[in-house]
Amino acid sequence: MIRLLIVDDHPIVRDGLRGVFAGDPDFEVTGEAANGAEALALADGADVVLMDLRMPEMSGVEAIARLRETHPGVRVLVLTTFDTDSDVLPAIEAGATGYLLKDAPREELIRAVRAAHRGESVLSPSVAGRLMGRVRAPSPGTLSKREREVLALVADGTTNREVARRLFVSEATIKTHLLHIYDKLGVRDRAAAVAKAYERGLLP
Repeated sequence: MIRLLIVDDHPIVRDGLRGVFAGDPDFEVTGEAANGAEALALADGADVVLMDLRMPEMSGVEAIARLRETHPGVRVLVLTTFDTDSDVLPAIEAGATGYLLKDAPREELIRAVRAAHRGESVLSPSVAGRLMGRVRAPSPGTLSKREREVLALVADGTTNREVARRLFVSEATIKTHLLHIYDKLGVRDRAAAVAKAYERGLLP
């Protein structure tokens, strides 16, 4: 038996979710809450919490973080309509076991709850894609191979024209690379860029 707590500020959504699990003997809905504060008060006895994010009084993210402290054994499966970075990342960082969107089919939702109960991470495809994109994206301040080549030549005192000649590109291209370098390193000129690069270990 998997005991469920449903947390959503819309009564019709709570009713619908209760209906999804009502006919399955493997599940018992132990309570319903309209916000994060109510969820904390009703969390005793729950195995899995279906948690909306944007709610009055206490948001889902804050409730997830609090539940991790007060009820570490409870799994939280986010069920929301929002899949932006500003929603997904804080929820995962707060301790959510999984993240589904409300348009998920009934069978997928039931499988996700079972998986969350086992402690397995469950992510909707769009959310998984976002997280993979974040992992693959270069971190702020990371210079490309060509940008490091340009900066190394600049550090040797080479002019833009000479850098362009050595790398077989136009001088305008070198200026563009430098502007990107300045932006990534948070500086305004060549000297500051070189100093910052040595400080960060980007130059030998």
